[in-house]
Amino acid sequence: MEMVRMIHLTPNEVQHFVNTASKCDFDIDISYNRYIVDAKSFLGVYGLDLRRPLKVSYNGYNSEFEELLKRYAAAG
Repeated sequence: MEMVRMIHLTPNEVQHFVNTASKCDFDIDISYNRYIVDAKSFLGVYGLDLRRPLKVSYNGYNSEFEELLKRYAAAG
């Protein structure tokens, strides 16, 4: 089952997000509008519009990644 979460990231948080996502053994996409990038790619994530909520889509479970998503959760 695909999980979808909305998050906000600042430029300073991108590296930590990518490092944590990279530890997961499943694919993670992060998107804004029509732009979809691999969440394990620093340049891909950093290239998104970080002023807007980002959609994270993934199929899998990792407790550290789930905690990270809670920390960066976007309101609404």
